[in-house]
Amino acid sequence: MTTALTPSMLLQRERELIRRGVDRCPLPQFLMWTAPWFALLVFGCYAAWLCLSQGLFHTNMDNQYAFGLWIFLDLAVIALGAGAFFTGFLLYVARKQEMKAVINSAVVIGLVCYSGAVAVLMVDVGQPLRAWFTFWHPNVHSMLTEVTFCITAYLTVLLIEYLPVALKNRKLCRVTRYAVFEYELHRLMVVFALLGAFLSFFHQGSLGGLYGVLRGRPFAFREGFGIWPSTFFLFIVSAAAVGPSFIALTTWITEKLSGHRLVEGRVYDTLARISGKILLVYVALKAADTLVWMNATAPARGFAARGFYETQPFGTWILLAEIGVFGLLPGWLLVSRRARASRAVLLCGAALACAGVALNRFVMTIQTLALPTLPFERPAQYWPSWQEAGTFLAVIAFGVLVYSFSFRYLTLFPQERELAFGGEKE
Repeated sequence: MTTALTPSMLLQRERELIRRGVDRCPLPQFLMWTAPWFALLVFGCYAAWLCLSQGLFHTNMDNQYAFGLWIFLDLAVIALGAGAFFTGFLLYVARKQEMKAVINSAVVIGLVCYSGAVAVLMVDVGQPLRAWFTFWHPNVHSMLTEVTFCITAYLTVLLIEYLPVALKNRKLCRVTRYAVFEYELHRLMVVFALLGAFLSFFHQGSLGGLYGVLRGRPFAFREGFGIWPSTFFLFIVSAAAVGPSFIALTTWITEKLSGHRLVEGRVYDTLARISGKILLVYVALKAADTLVWMNATAPARGFAARGFYETQPFGTWILLAEIGVFGLLPGWLLVSRRARASRAVLLCGAALACAGVALNRFVMTIQTLALPTLPFERPAQYWPSWQEAGTFLAVIAFGVLVYSFSFRYLTLFPQERELAFGGEKE
């Protein structure tokens, strides 16, 4: 006869899944935290189902506005998720040992960002059952083909990188074969980190290159080097710049929600310093690219650059904000040692940097398609439907849930237990 499990026994068994030496909120409180996110996930899945089962007429996109909220947010999320590959690069290649404190968290964030982006793309295609066409009948002349292959491969790499993190669970690591498999897999992480950096490098660039080769869209079209337009390289540098900032932000948010210190202060300092330096490089490249486009590329195709900013609400303010407020300012805040000494200022700079890359992806996607390309055309009008918003809210809910469960039951921050008992190392 089996014995019925009492609530106290369930709580005890659940507690045995949590890492020793760390404190987590009671299970009822954790379930209250996850309940709204589960509800949002269900709502978003319903919105996605409407688009898949009945058609994309549920969206407000059309032949003229083929890219909308989904693509803009996908590009922003993928850029923010670059913290996964860049943190691995810093740890295993640049030998920044401070990154050990956040590498597991970075892997989870990357997995969430990329899996969510792929899910939204399947809805955006409208016929996910034909997704295999991309692999079996690839258009070798399209940058989207390279993006599809690299994102799929990198998502597989992230799943493999997540395995050792999951197998470190307090219960799972007691199983001998799991422990041995985790140990052997962990020894290969440097290979997967390098492979992930290679794949992410190219698909980040191809996402930018996609816009740079749009000859019919003079606002986005750029000259470049060989077959690569300048936007190819700008997307790579911008993603590498904001990846560490996003890791710093998510770590701080997790600290505040959990009520525990998770990393040493020098980890924030290293992430901010690296992010700031690369961001300033990106701003310089972006400014040079913009000047060349204004004075050479656009006029050579018969367009005055100022005309692209006469369509409201896309005035010159958006360019100044992207380069100045969300570029130079956070770059200086993150590079300046005196500014970084204040955690609030550091996090403000990181938040501005992340907002800047989101603004850039908005400009490249929404503004590019909104601007008319012929004299008799009017600016395109677009506002996302609730199905579009709901579908992406499901991605956010999915990300919060995966990260929450991973934080509760896995070791995302190896320094947490040490900091709880011994304080911070000098």
